Amino acid sequence: MPAKPPITSSIISDQLTALGQQIRAHRKALRISATTAAEAAGMSRVTLHRIEKGEPAVTMGAYLNAMAALGLNFGLVMPSEPVEPHLVVNREGWIPARIRLMDYQQLKQLAWQVHGAETLSPTEAWGIYERNLRHLDEQTLTVHERQLLDALRLAFGGDSHV
Repeated sequence: MPAKPPITSSIISDQLTALGQQIRAHRKALRISATTAAEAAGMSRVTLHRIEKGEPAVTMGAYLNAMAALGLNFGLVMPSEPVEPHLVVNREGWIPARIRLMDYQQLKQLAWQVHGAETLSPTEAWGIYERNLRHLDEQTLTVHERQLLDALRLAFGGDSHV
């Protein structure tokens, strides 16, 4: 019996690129050099560079070592379809590799000048939130969006509070 066909390689490539960008953004936010991070993860600087580029030839173990060295946790993304409430996982402190604007209503409103983009990197999303905190409506901020905002603040070191 033939195996199921693999997920489209472009989807995987995009996901690895987004993961690599998030790892790099977090390393830079911590102000840790690539050499120092690579040594802490037990790998060469070149391997870390390949991880930050999202290269699929790098082992999953190497990705996890780089993340652990930077204090990042690995998590699985919930499916985009609605799930039963008892199956929802607490996402506090979790940052997706790509942030879908349609999932965060206030971010979508704050990002009005971003044309043609359905997703943002965590760095881009934090920049938009940080520049526009005075425009956030705390009364309509969902728990889900507040968790994202708190996680971004923690990852990128913002001092402002909402």
